[in-house]
Amino acid sequence: MARISGVDIPKQKRGVIALTYIFGVGRSRAEKILAEAKVSEDTKVADWTDEETGAIREAIGAFKIEGELRSEVQLNIKRLMDIGCYRGIRHRAGLPLRGQRTKNNSRTRKGKRKTVANKKKATK
Repeated sequence: MARISGVDIPKQKRGVIALTYIFGVGRSRAEKILAEAKVSEDTKVADWTDEETGAIREAIGAFKIEGELRSEVQLNIKRLMDIGCYRGIRHRAGLPLRGQRTKNNSRTRKGKRKTVANKKKATK
């Protein structure tokens, strides 16, 4: 496996796909990186030379990726929570923040169902 910016990228995949294993690098950014490094998108990672790998590392260095990007995202979320805006309150409560309904779905954000027992009817 090739190691770029602390991430093992798979050797058997094409370069443009393999670079997406890095946090902060999607398809379009991977294509830009490979174009800047003058490496073909269809070349598999196993076929990269040391010079090509070095050029790719250098091209990736221009972007904010992995730990630096993760910490920036976390700081942005913390800022929203600190100022108490709507999105920050939703983050704090663990609810969806982009206008989705929560009556039926949103199990990913809310977690496993918490069953509430029914109220017993009073006998006459």
